[in-house]
Amino acid sequence: MSSFYFLGIGGTAMASVAVALSHAGHAVTGSDTQLYPPMSTYLEEHNIPYFNGFAVKNLQHALPDFVVVGNAISRGNLELEYALDHHLELISMPDLVRQHLIEKNTSIVVAGTHGKTTTTSLVAWLLEHGGLKPGFLVGGIPENFSMGCRPSGRIEAGFFVSEGDEYDTAFFDKRSKFLLYRPDIAIINNIEFDHADIFSSLEDIKRSFRLFVNLIPRNGTLIVNSDDPTAMEIASKAFCRVERFGLKTDAEWSARNISVAHETSTFDLFYKGELQGSITVPLFGNYNIMNALAATAAAVTAGLPFEAIAKAMPLFLRPKRRMEIIGTYPGNITLIEDFAHHPTAIRVTLEAIAELYSGRRVVTCFEPRSNTTTRNIFQQELSECFGPASIVVMGKVHRPDRYKPEECLNTSLLREELQKQGKTVFLSGEEPGAYPDNIVHFLKQQIRDDDVVVVLSNGNFGNLKNMLKESFIKIS
Repeated sequence: MSSFYFLGIGGTAMASVAVALSHAGHAVTGSDTQLYPPMSTYLEEHNIPYFNGFAVKNLQHALPDFVVVGNAISRGNLELEYALDHHLELISMPDLVRQHLIEKNTSIVVAGTHGKTTTTSLVAWLLEHGGLKPGFLVGGIPENFSMGCRPSGRIEAGFFVSEGDEYDTAFFDKRSKFLLYRPDIAIINNIEFDHADIFSSLEDIKRSFRLFVNLIPRNGTLIVNSDDPTAMEIASKAFCRVERFGLKTDAEWSARNISVAHETSTFDLFYKGELQGSITVPLFGNYNIMNALAATAAAVTAGLPFEAIAKAMPLFLRPKRRMEIIGTYPGNITLIEDFAHHPTAIRVTLEAIAELYSGRRVVTCFEPRSNTTTRNIFQQELSECFGPASIVVMGKVHRPDRYKPEECLNTSLLREELQKQGKTVFLSGEEPGAYPDNIVHFLKQQIRDDDVVVVLSNGNFGNLKNMLKESFIKIS
């Protein structure tokens, strides 16, 4: 067994892989700054020791065989510089996954701009319920497993399901992570421009996806969203079998007669025009129907019969922070948290919530935190994606000092555009009071009975979710 030191252990995938290696018998530790739940709690629950903050003495104390370098770590980091100076063995997290977890298993990789975490969790659950004991790596905590990563449970002919992130691998390897996961069965859910810090354009992103598709062997399968023209363009160059999924009837895998009730969707599943049966899954919104279609196609390709899939689907539990219903509070106030941080994800999330909670007012709190939404790249798109929301609360732009003023998201202009649509808008960065206490104070004055409050962020939003929970309880 080896010892691994995770430099940047607080990342969702990094923490999950660290726990998986620890359970496999390896010695694991690491370091990071600003760790917060659920990942800090996750590490502590699994007895993974870690250092708060970066310091040379941390590495000197650990003396690891390998230093696993997270993709958020760059030159200048004290521990990284020490590792380089002393010729410690560096490895990226995706390469570690390929070598120690995927190995010779059949590799199922879920890629796309949106829906990766839910779809990966769902594929893993379908295989698990079907008795295939898959290994998996999910960029979140899938509730059916309560862990984000584990090895395959089969010695031979096993499966490993990976969330295939297009973000870069490490400071020394600028390839997209999914290029290291050796796909046998691949899903491409959709392709849009994102990650403006590492991709210059949509064409730049498409190049990574083309390389990804080119890795699938001739006897492999590409499962692609036929409703997404860009994904279909990329799939057209595949050397393997291609199967399409979508809401259009000409796709190999399609859903018809969709109905939604009590946060659950039911639809008829068709394959090549023939009815396979009815699927019920505790997800809502058309984009989640697409996720379920993709997962079903992957599970069937892996060898599961439709009957086993239909039995497993109703037992699926959503990953944390993916349309997660935090609770319902006095006055029938519902609080929901979601990871959405791209205009398309925001739009489809809010549309699904408005459909499910028809007739109720939607209050949306959004934190511009990602490297794309903190810039003005999506200035127009962000003004158009909050349609169902009556009130929009805009959190502070995360680390605006990284950009020139003319490159930053202009929240004042965004407020003007949203106000023209008749929305009430609150810019927390311009209001007095500590952040995000000023948001809580504002919402106390605005919240009505039956409101649905949605918190959208790919970060912690200053612990806003928990502050709102306490606030809603006190309102009564």
